[in-house]
Amino acid sequence: MTASFLDHYQGWFILFVELGFIAVNQADEDAAKKLFTAASLIEPENALPKIGFGYLNLHKLELTQACKAFQEVLDKEPDNEMCKAFLGICTAMQPNMADKGEKILDSTLKTKDPLIKQLSVTAIDFVERFIKKSPGPAAVQNKK
Repeated sequence: MTASFLDHYQGWFILFVELGFIAVNQADEDAAKKLFTAASLIEPENALPKIGFGYLNLHKLELTQACKAFQEVLDKEPDNEMCKAFLGICTAMQPNMADKGEKILDSTLKTKDPLIKQLSVTAIDFVERFIKKSPGPAAVQNKK
């Protein structure tokens, strides 16, 4: 694409990213992919579209792909707290990796961003209550 064409849409970058996250939350995978792709064409070096694709994978419970996307961002931006929190969530939800994920989430508790801190608290609570907990009565009944 020509530079002048992309320059015309430069101010739309954040709009495309935000709409991509909204599309993910609305379970509109096709729109989310298109919006994150458009954003990445406008600003190829910006991490937000990559985080968006990882967020889409997280919502689809494609945890390995989500972790890969978040780790790629963290390799370039090691202080990206939002990305660390998402990586912690994805890691904690994988079999036998709850402790590693919880450790990542513990590191994001120290952030000054109150939204990231609350996300981390909620995720740690979820890990403790549902992932690390031994099987409940329903699981025992299924074995019979």
